[in-house]
Amino acid sequence: MQTLIPLIQGAGYLGIFGAIFAESGLLIGVILPGDTLLFASGLLASRGFLNITVLLVGSTLAAILGDSVGYWMGKKFGPRIFNREDSFFFKKAYVARAESFFKKYGKNTIFLSRYVPIVRTIVPILAGVGNMPYKTFITYNIIGGITWCVSLLLLGYFLGTTVPNIDAYILPIVGFIFVISLIPLIRQFVSHKREHN
Repeated sequence: MQTLIPLIQGAGYLGIFGAIFAESGLLIGVILPGDTLLFASGLLASRGFLNITVLLVGSTLAAILGDSVGYWMGKKFGPRIFNREDSFFFKKAYVARAESFFKKYGKNTIFLSRYVPIVRTIVPILAGVGNMPYKTFITYNIIGGITWCVSLLLLGYFLGTTVPNIDAYILPIVGFIFVISLIPLIRQFVSHKREHN
């Protein structure tokens, strides 16, 4: 996190929005820290380095557009995407996790996956491959994009304006956000293990 803040300041709004867009729909989201990026951006906004309104609008649009691109990629190139070999950016195990998540939560997955690293990158593509009606997809995409961006940006902003010496607590807070975001994956993994034992 200590290195993330100078990076955000250097990249500016375009860097933040570009990272959110890429994480949400270009299959490179598995290496981008979307949750911590939003939280840190909100924290920087509380210090006057960034404008919180611009962040809220721009990040939300980037997240919604990113997921929409992922959906159309899945609709057009789905089988070719999922038949590719494992690489640094893509692993077939990620698809299996996302498919399992999709089966469990159905169309609500579009909303819920926003808070689950890796899964949020794969799910829009799976929705396109599975021919989910675009009207259904975009509805949950908009709700999820707004909720995800607003909640994490405002959490960072709120803590930055109300907690004295917030810098001393940054690492524990980021660790907590990371652990919370992994809970659905851990539950899914445990459930999968139980089913196959």
